[in-house]
Amino acid sequence: MIHLPREETKLMVAVHGWSGILLGLLLYAVVITGMAAVFAVEIGEWSAGHVETRSAFERPIDQPVRALAASTPQKYHEGVDLFEIGDHNLGVFFHHHDLDASGTPISRGIYYQLDRDGHVASAREGTDEDVFGPRNDDALSSFLVDTHVRLHVPDPWGLLLTGILGLAMLVAAISGLLIHRHLLKDIFTLRRKAHPVLVDRDRHSVAGSWSLPFAFILAFTGSFFSFYGTVGVPIVAMSAFGGDQQALSDAVFGNPGTPNPTPHAIGNLDRIAADAIKRSGDAPTYMAIENFGRADAAVTTYHHPKAGDIEPITLLYNGATARFEREKPSIGTRPSAGGTLVAIMSPLHFGDFAGVFSKAVWFGLGFAMCYVTLTGLRLWLARRVERMRSLDWLERTVTVVGFGLPLALLGAAVGFLVTMPLGSAVFWTPAVFLAVSAAAILAGFIVPTHALLSRALQIAIAVLLIALPLIRLAAGGPGWPTALAVGQPSIMAVDLAMLLGGGWMLWRLIGQRRKQLARPAPTLQPAE
Repeated sequence: MIHLPREETKLMVAVHGWSGILLGLLLYAVVITGMAAVFAVEIGEWSAGHVETRSAFERPIDQPVRALAASTPQKYHEGVDLFEIGDHNLGVFFHHHDLDASGTPISRGIYYQLDRDGHVASAREGTDEDVFGPRNDDALSSFLVDTHVRLHVPDPWGLLLTGILGLAMLVAAISGLLIHRHLLKDIFTLRRKAHPVLVDRDRHSVAGSWSLPFAFILAFTGSFFSFYGTVGVPIVAMSAFGGDQQALSDAVFGNPGTPNPTPHAIGNLDRIAADAIKRSGDAPTYMAIENFGRADAAVTTYHHPKAGDIEPITLLYNGATARFEREKPSIGTRPSAGGTLVAIMSPLHFGDFAGVFSKAVWFGLGFAMCYVTLTGLRLWLARRVERMRSLDWLERTVTVVGFGLPLALLGAAVGFLVTMPLGSAVFWTPAVFLAVSAAAILAGFIVPTHALLSRALQIAIAVLLIALPLIRLAAGGPGWPTALAVGQPSIMAVDLAMLLGGGWMLWRLIGQRRKQLARPAPTLQPAE
């Protein structure tokens, strides 16, 4: 039980309410897109029809990379990044470190995209900001992730905004905890036959209490990622490295040693990949090569955590000999509590430390947070709407954002599925999102009653959820037998999740409608 003096309790209630009102809808947008971002890989496989299950690092990469090195200017051999793109194909970025006009470190080089056979499908030269971006086959997953990370606001303002929203979530979570006088009782209290406002309050309290640890984790890790690059790195670089952010990056992530620029052929990358898979139990998610073609070359492979662990694995190899050197911390050169804490930030934020199971738990907790946000806003309005009829605009805004945003995200998925075969998904995915958002906003103005607006948006969401698997098949996506035959169950899983979600929403709406029709009409009393 938590006991606060009466005045302090009133203050906490005010802080809790106004923190939610001022930033609640933006926070809702970040969390609901975060739910989708948790399954960004699976959504990418589902939407693009990817059926390859073997990692690019399990196929030969040594000869294609050597061939690229031979045709790439020597000035771009300072670093080589290897990572998977599309349907387990390989992306290779030869680059050197540089500074932009403001003194911020950038990477400049040539980005190659290879097909399944190791041939160059495309090549772009420029800075990392110039060459990287959504592709036609991952436009949907990239759009979801970018919406979650920065709300499509230009850097650094987008990251700062989501960081502030993370702090607002911390404030709401702490104040919500403090205003519960009977926390253990409240998390089990659901008065189903009480007044609708009390029912909503109980559901809000139960969902908020059970998801409280998740709210702390999500808010803290999200704020860390937002402020790390925009605030933390410049401050530390200024105080300890004379403002040289590249020197800071080398000290934190690099592999310090005696420079040896003597030319030397790179070691066998296939042998490094095979050894890394054997040691970590999984294919690399990323491979970084420093000083390609020199005697002091180093190769670092990055892996997901092992089963039962939460810290990612980082392995270091001698680049010239392909010999395993050691397992290194993700941050710094020596293991430390701070380095471990930073390393587990990403698994904790995205919930990918235990595969699909942890992702499903994170998705469910994210759904609870969205529910808590919307019900909190509605409870705040319910206590004031009778006294302030002018708040009808805010009630409609909550409904438009609460149901219009998921509707627009589903609309973006439709736009992607229809236009990806045409090669124009990068444009149409956000364009359809904006069009559906505009339609939802217009409905908020013209639909006569709030109840009708809420019901119409929910019906549209349910219909799109049921229609999306059919649209995917009509657009040429693989069927369930094909996906299962190649060991790609995520396509069927996403289809089933959408069908069940849409079916549940329709069943719930029909049930609500039947209850409304079954209520006896009020009887008119004769005037005295």
